[in-house]
Amino acid sequence: MKLDFWKRLWQKTFFRVVLIIIAVVLVIAFIINRYWSPVLADKVKSTVLKSSDSLYRINFSDVKLHILEGRIVLYNITLSPDTAVFKQKKKQGLAPNNLYELHVKKLVLSHVHPFKLYFRHQLDISQIVVSAPELNIIHHSNDQRDTAIKDYRTVYQKIKKSLKIVHVAHILLNDVKLKYINRSKGIVSVSFLKDLNLEAKELLIDSATQFDKRRFMFCTEVLAELNNYSSKPVNNLFHYKVKQVTFSTLTRQINLYGFNFESNYRPGTFFEKTYRNRVSAYLDTLQLNNFDFDLYSRTNHITGSSLNLKNGSINLFSNPRSDPKVMSQDRVNTFPNFLLSRIKADFILDTIHVHRINVIYEEYNKQSKKTGHITFNNTHGNFYNVTTDPLALKKNNICNVQLYSYFMGRGRVDLMASFNLTDSARSFSYKGTVGPMDLTRVNVASMPLGLVKINSGEVKRFTFDIHGNRKESHGQVSLQYNNLKVTVLKADTNEHRLKHKLIESLYANIILLKSNNPDNSGEAPRSFNVSYQRQYNIPFFKAAWRTLLIGIKSSAGFDEKKQEKAAQKMAERDKKKAEREKRKAARKQKRAERKRKREEKKRKKKLEKELEKQSKH
Repeated sequence: MKLDFWKRLWQKTFFRVVLIIIAVVLVIAFIINRYWSPVLADKVKSTVLKSSDSLYRINFSDVKLHILEGRIVLYNITLSPDTAVFKQKKKQGLAPNNLYELHVKKLVLSHVHPFKLYFRHQLDISQIVVSAPELNIIHHSNDQRDTAIKDYRTVYQKIKKSLKIVHVAHILLNDVKLKYINRSKGIVSVSFLKDLNLEAKELLIDSATQFDKRRFMFCTEVLAELNNYSSKPVNNLFHYKVKQVTFSTLTRQINLYGFNFESNYRPGTFFEKTYRNRVSAYLDTLQLNNFDFDLYSRTNHITGSSLNLKNGSINLFSNPRSDPKVMSQDRVNTFPNFLLSRIKADFILDTIHVHRINVIYEEYNKQSKKTGHITFNNTHGNFYNVTTDPLALKKNNICNVQLYSYFMGRGRVDLMASFNLTDSARSFSYKGTVGPMDLTRVNVASMPLGLVKINSGEVKRFTFDIHGNRKESHGQVSLQYNNLKVTVLKADTNEHRLKHKLIESLYANIILLKSNNPDNSGEAPRSFNVSYQRQYNIPFFKAAWRTLLIGIKSSAGFDEKKQEKAAQKMAERDKKKAEREKRKAARKQKRAERKRKREEKKRKKKLEKELEKQSKH
């Protein structure tokens, strides 16, 4: 009995003490919550003001500190720049290139240590979660070369009187809405991003990390992920989509997956709306290595050691309509080195690697009413020194290209080219080889576009070495082949098919073309020095093709003299044909006139007989 009594008494006393302790803790927590909320708010506001040198101010509608949970919740946060301070800094040469505006409905800080904050001036947080923030970035060209006078104090030096250490283990920003306004160079452009997620790890600001260049914005790593991005139609003709974009400051790598650029219309409708060529492209993976995000955020300069393009295709459909305005203009703007110089952004790429890219060129022939195409399959290679940066161009102004591909999926193409990026003459060179292939595979292009069918022929080796500029091209071309036989075609628009031209085909095979190069085994193959004067309205790739075509025709025996003779004979034949047609038409007209006269006589005789009969009666 005594033991039970003492047992019950001990239990009651214990529970009373526990309840009292809990009550005291709750009261203290309530008091601290009420007391610390304004203290924390003032601390945050003063820290932001000092660290930004009075450029930014932060406000929020309410702060709640849950001491038992170690959690702080801030509501309706607004971070905004002070425009008056910004203008003053701009006059002093201290203004940054980017201004930030941020609005967050709710921000949660987990596992906060308030006593460290108050007694040790150390802000220590395990995790910050920001849901659906809205961020505006306004870019100004205040300091393109990063040479303005600066306040060289570090962030730590600016805030050390208020905080000795700032540590956040993990920061998450989910479903970010980003608006980027570019006001550089007097041009205002606006870009929108949504479905953007950001993550930062181990943010630490103290006396040791203030000079740590391995950290990005004092974090060991910042990760960004953008999903399902799509553009608005460009001129209502094209649009593009990106499945995912990721970026890591630790690896300094940007990865883009599932890029798709395509037209909004089918070819026929597209060409009715514009004089532009119809372009579509797909890229499975794009990877930019050693991207300097800090430099880009300050100056919009893009730098990288390499850009990898993997597994994709590019399709170019040439517009059959010619723009009258363009026909009167110099098409030097189609030269690769000219196009590169006209890109507004400053960038430096040491190397662009191309892996497994298929290139398709299509063209519609108005005469044949058919479309032909050529392909370069499984293209690999490198572009070196791709840059628009003036300082980089002073050191090296040559862009070199090394590519290999498979023409029509068969003949291996090895190409080396170089482009002068600063020469006003837009000088360039290209040389290469095409390996063995069956020439009949070219019929998908030669029949609809050239009205020539290759019945047989095998390329042994095709070599070329061309140098040129915006005015002319010259070099050496050689095409080695065997057993070349062709058929000349004509378009039958009524039956929508191509018919053989027997006489022309015989003339081409017997008189014009040579079946082999070299003619006999053991002989040296024919090669030719070519020269092409570019007309001002001829684009780059058409000029390059016409230069090579001179050598191809000459290698096949169809040189300029033979072309002139053939053209002369064809003109004579056409003249004789026209004369025959004219005589034939004259004879037909005479026969018709004689027939008309005979019928007129018959009609008169018949009429006379009828009159005689009437007079008798």
